[in-house]
Amino acid sequence: MEVKTKISPQTKHKKYKRTTSETRLGYLMIAPAMLIILVIALYPVARSFYLSLFDLRLNHPTKNATHLSYQFDLERYLNNFDLVKGNLKRAANDSTGDSKEKLLSAVTDLDDLNKTIFSQSEVAAKEKTARSYVDNFKPIEDDKIKFAQIDKATAEKVLEKYNSLLKTLPTITVNEDAKPSLDKGTGLMQEVRDSIISPNFVGLDNYIYFGKDSRFWEATSYTFKFTIISVFIELVLGLMVALIINRSFKGRGIVRASVLIPWAIPTVVSALMWKFIYDGQFGIISYILAKLHIISNPGVLLTSNFGAKFSVVFADVWKTTPYMALLLLAGLQTIDSTLYEAADVDGATKFQQFFRVTLPLLKPTMLVALLFRTLDAFRIFDLVYVLTGGGNSTETITSYAYKTMFAQMEFGKGSTLSVVVFICVALISIGYVKILGADVMSNEN
Repeated sequence: MEVKTKISPQTKHKKYKRTTSETRLGYLMIAPAMLIILVIALYPVARSFYLSLFDLRLNHPTKNATHLSYQFDLERYLNNFDLVKGNLKRAANDSTGDSKEKLLSAVTDLDDLNKTIFSQSEVAAKEKTARSYVDNFKPIEDDKIKFAQIDKATAEKVLEKYNSLLKTLPTITVNEDAKPSLDKGTGLMQEVRDSIISPNFVGLDNYIYFGKDSRFWEATSYTFKFTIISVFIELVLGLMVALIINRSFKGRGIVRASVLIPWAIPTVVSALMWKFIYDGQFGIISYILAKLHIISNPGVLLTSNFGAKFSVVFADVWKTTPYMALLLLAGLQTIDSTLYEAADVDGATKFQQFFRVTLPLLKPTMLVALLFRTLDAFRIFDLVYVLTGGGNSTETITSYAYKTMFAQMEFGKGSTLSVVVFICVALISIGYVKILGADVMSNEN
């Protein structure tokens, strides 16, 4: 006969209270780690996403910083306005007739525009301080003095007038004496116009741009193809190597150490080594393949589309297969040897033992190894950059982001590509984690 023990409400309350306090203590203990993750991992992503919303270009005078409203660069304006006005006056003095009247009219327009700009309260408040720097030939390093906010209507009106003057001035016919002053004044007027900085917030336009960009889709397609092919080959070869070095034989320690050498070599060094091996004049691999009539000539490995793709995959497989083998070897060593003894007693062949014992028990380790290698392969940059520079259809999404951000200095679009890479990596990680979680649950059941 079963005896049921009744738990009093007071005991239940104490137990619930203890559980709640332990949960809170657990959250407090992991809070510092979560804070570090938020600062180190998520802040750069959030910052990249913010920059991706702007047309940010470091090689552009008015788009080298993020601007949500119209700004006025007092330093640029004060350094150039008087020079523009002076050159146009000299050109007018050296001209006659209709040309002189047009140039004097342009000078009058400049004075009117100058009054309009300095009628803005914030510009007027900062003029004296900014002019003291300019008159003493000192750079204005404090952005609070250098820049002033102006309203949208005034900025658009002034920009429209400056653009009109820049179109009109080159059409004025002047004599040879007036031409140098006119040309110099027109050139400097562009600097004066660029003193008014338009907002460069574009929202999701950068994402829309890449959605229509064929180069982006080609780079993304190649990245996924490279990742799938290289990781699959590395898994097969890594499993074979792991099975071999897991067995007991003489000199096993030396073999294990030598297998890890390719993985221990820095990627840039191994890429340079393979670049010499693939070289059309001196490369041993290209020479052997040409002699065997596998390739038409030794130079095609790095100069043709198929040759370059093959070269990148082969070099990556050579370098990272040992890493895959190392992870799988760790998983093999956790499998109890008595399981194989029992399988032998039951009459199972080595082939049956591999598929019925080894693979099922190795699956969690294999999935973890695949996760690490897939993420690493998807983010590949240095190997491709050194071997092919992204040419011959081997441009990956990371190399495209690098060229956009650092070669073309378009930080807005480069940040957009960085966010896309993060999203792809996150989706891959979530997929693997779900598979791993399902596998763990199935093993527990």
